[in-house]
Amino acid sequence: MTGAGSPLPLRSRLRSLRPTAFGADSAGERLERIHRSPNFADGVFQNPVGSRTRPSGASGLELAKVYFQKDARTRRAPSGAIPVHPTTLADLARPPASGLRLTWMGHSTVLAEIDGRRVLFDPVWGERCSPFAFAGPKRLHPAPVPLASLGPVDVVVISHDHYDHLDLPTIKALVSTDTVFAVPLGVGAHLESWGVAASRLRELDWNESTEVAGVRLTATPARHFCGRGLRNQQHTLWASWAVAGPEHRIYHSGDTGYFPGFRDIGAEHGPFDTTMIQIGAYSEHWPDIHMTPAEGMRAHLDLQGGRPSGVMLPIHWGTFNLAPHPWAEPGEGTVAAADEAGAGLALPIPGQPFEPTGAAVPDAPWWRAVAVEPAGGWPVRPEPVIAEVIAGAEVGADLAAGTRETGTAGRAEETASSA
Repeated sequence: MTGAGSPLPLRSRLRSLRPTAFGADSAGERLERIHRSPNFADGVFQNPVGSRTRPSGASGLELAKVYFQKDARTRRAPSGAIPVHPTTLADLARPPASGLRLTWMGHSTVLAEIDGRRVLFDPVWGERCSPFAFAGPKRLHPAPVPLASLGPVDVVVISHDHYDHLDLPTIKALVSTDTVFAVPLGVGAHLESWGVAASRLRELDWNESTEVAGVRLTATPARHFCGRGLRNQQHTLWASWAVAGPEHRIYHSGDTGYFPGFRDIGAEHGPFDTTMIQIGAYSEHWPDIHMTPAEGMRAHLDLQGGRPSGVMLPIHWGTFNLAPHPWAEPGEGTVAAADEAGAGLALPIPGQPFEPTGAAVPDAPWWRAVAVEPAGGWPVRPEPVIAEVIAGAEVGADLAAGTRETGTAGRAEETASSA
């Protein structure tokens, strides 16, 4: 069916009107490859275990009450300006002494310097994680450094195509560089529609690997879902990522619910010097697609063969308000879970580089200075942690004094024995 005076079908004309941020549908060989995937069945990509991908168990009105209740709304935001590390670029100008350094830029964005290469996970520099510039969740703190000042990146890794992980303004800014993009199957269609050349794409199904500049990247399973447009066709895959350099191994969870497959990922690709684990934006209304802090720590232990080795960096929290829980709850819950497990935990403020295999890792609960204090006060940690937090938008380099040593010798031995 065509409109009067138009040679194009109505569907094609409507598609041309949709926002650029929606991305593009897969077609041709890409779509054929999707259909051949062992993880694609009944017209959609499937999770490793059964998962509810939409809020359930409550009506829309009940959910609205949760979001708009005054006291709960107050606790979902910081009470002051979130601190941002003031000397990120100067710190990054010096090479990491250990060969491995991570810089959490907020939410799930992490710059990993691994064995002389730079890997950027889920880069989001936009002001909103939304298809629209005027609506949607807005940043709670500025990006620690301008993207243009970050310098060359060897590979950008995308976990899935949701707006808080695949950001159109950021991708547009990276088009003019020569960086390679490692993405799950189907996500390449979005990037090509935004100007990324097909030759710069490494598009992987679960358990497929690619090598970029001497670093091996493997798309590993996750328990989540996909979608950017009005209709969610489940035609782009979601993934976690195992990354191995000549000397170090790291893991980025992307977004995922807990599932037993973490043990298999760890056995195949670990143990890891550090894991970057999603611990925020969870809810009882969608329990299968995001992990709680306790589940995140459980995933970290599974990835490390059941031992509290390596260092866990909590991600997917602090930058955008995406769930009903209090803003500081993911951090507090992760601290409690780590203390109970005896696991190493990294708690940098946004933009604070640290070396997970170095002598010390920042672990001060910095958010307490800018969060609504709970009734009864903040929990007392079993080990004393000293931190100096400067109120306002900056925290000085003295925050690094609030650290504890991590058992790097044991991790190095485990890594060597499993290589």
